[in-house]
Amino acid sequence: MSVRKLLGTIAKADLDYGLIENGDRIAIGVSGGKDSMLLLYCLHLYKKIAKKYHNKEFEVVGIHLEMGFPGMDFEIVRKFCRENNIEYYDIPTNIYDILKIHQNDDGSLKCSLCSKFKKGAVINEAKRLNCKKTAFAHHGDDAVETLLLNAIYGGRIATFSPKMYLDESGMTFIRPFIYADEKMIINTVKSIDLPIVKSTCPMDGNTKRQDIKEMLNKLYEEYPMAKSNFLNMIHNDEQLNLWKKIK
Repeated sequence: MSVRKLLGTIAKADLDYGLIENGDRIAIGVSGGKDSMLLLYCLHLYKKIAKKYHNKEFEVVGIHLEMGFPGMDFEIVRKFCRENNIEYYDIPTNIYDILKIHQNDDGSLKCSLCSKFKKGAVINEAKRLNCKKTAFAHHGDDAVETLLLNAIYGGRIATFSPKMYLDESGMTFIRPFIYADEKMIINTVKSIDLPIVKSTCPMDGNTKRQDIKEMLNKLYEEYPMAKSNFLNMIHNDEQLNLWKKIK
């Protein structure tokens, strides 16, 4: 899988949802995993495309929150960013220590609390670094999984938005990978030998989202057309047909 094809999905998402504007300074939360590392690199490459074809210039800033999980060495990430002239910062935090204090009854960490802390910390650092937008590496498969998680556990039909502004933080969030799927991302990472840092979080791979992912993979084996149709369903708002009560 070539980077060029993935950059094409970013360009489509950008044009469809107005993700990036001229003069933007965009922060990217870098966990070290395949998704965030590839997003950092691809947005860095997309700068040239946006300038040449869309007459807009923007800056990319990588922000890594040092969570405190043991055994995670980000030197290969720092080296990669230096070699590719990508602006990058390591930010110390005490998030892991806080999560251990507020564990679930069974001793597991609260993923929702972790997500909240990380989001807040990234926003704070992004604003400190004069970024008005933050890009997250959620892809199309993530969107479908979120849709089912909300349906199963929340009783509502909803997923995350490609672009969203939060008044309380004054930050705009964008998701340039919405038209890419996980397989495309994995293959692209392998093809360019992108440096990856394996997470040592004890909850890695042991979440409700992982359960949904495995359920969907089984469904796709039996109904292959469902994979693309589920993603089409999310942005095909003209075909939305739900129940409406008489007032």
